[in-house]
Amino acid sequence: MKILGIESTCDESGIALIEFKNNKINVISNLLASQVKIHRKYGGVVPHLAAREHKKNLPYLFKKLKKEVKNLEFDFIAFSQGPGLAPALLEGKKFTQKLAKKYNVKILPVNHLLAHIFISLLREDKIENPKLPAVSLLISGGHTELFLIEGNLEKNFKIKFLGETLDDAVGECFDKVARMIGFPYPGGPEIEKLAKSFKGKFIYNIKLPRPLLWQKSFNFSFSGLKTAVLYKIKKTKKITKRFKVELAVEFQNAVFEVLLDRVKRAINLFGAKTLIVGGGVSANEMLKEYFYKNIKNIDIFWPKKTLATDNALMIAIASIFYLRKNKKLILPENLDIDPNLKINL
Repeated sequence: MKILGIESTCDESGIALIEFKNNKINVISNLLASQVKIHRKYGGVVPHLAAREHKKNLPYLFKKLKKEVKNLEFDFIAFSQGPGLAPALLEGKKFTQKLAKKYNVKILPVNHLLAHIFISLLREDKIENPKLPAVSLLISGGHTELFLIEGNLEKNFKIKFLGETLDDAVGECFDKVARMIGFPYPGGPEIEKLAKSFKGKFIYNIKLPRPLLWQKSFNFSFSGLKTAVLYKIKKTKKITKRFKVELAVEFQNAVFEVLLDRVKRAINLFGAKTLIVGGGVSANEMLKEYFYKNIKNIDIFWPKKTLATDNALMIAIASIFYLRKNKKLILPENLDIDPNLKINL
């Protein structure tokens, strides 16, 4: 079975082709066109510009795929239905419909967030079947959510929502803090780079809050942390390189502690045997190191850094789990998008 995956939820245009046979994954192609340079001068993603680039990039990527693969064929198209930016999703939808009609195949709409979870299970040429129950942490620029997965991922499983951010997503908070100290979008990698450069002793002794640690819930909040950073900057007379480094260290520590607290609370309460982490923020190597150091005696699935951010391979992989749940393929004219799509599988 060959699956064509298409991604267009935000600022990454992606097309991937995989073959799934005898529980083995053969990644034939995984193409991506990034829009980071275009959106950087605006400090974040501009929806109508993202849509314009998808309209241009998706046909270009498919043309490139046809050059790579002789006698191109696929059984169906796995399409990223949402959540995401409505204009961007619409361009992906129109391209998918056109392609499905041309190749006379049906479409399988996929939840973009679920795809971030499932791509973490890809190991070499197969999809792992982790021990359940599993706690899944989704951390990205637009989402911070916690889920419980029960059952068996190869047969019958259920995904339960546990908690989410009450305001800013963790990735959004990284970007905004980076902007406060003069770094361009995307800011997450810049914050991590600063924190990695820390050496010696602390000079400024910056202390930031750990939002909601006192609450016995699975929700997150990062707006107050962002505001606390802003106040620290305003009260500091001279913003030196050293100040930025120490601020980055303390900011990351605050975020890491909050994420770990919620995850460990869920693991202990539900007796989870596995942790699955997904989303763009999981590309942070210091976060990965922190979690592996502080979580013991359970399996941890973390995506490859190259697959942490949006891509079409994760959409194709996720469609396999949809088929296991007996989700039906649809005709091109029945395809819909949902910018606020909730996980329901």
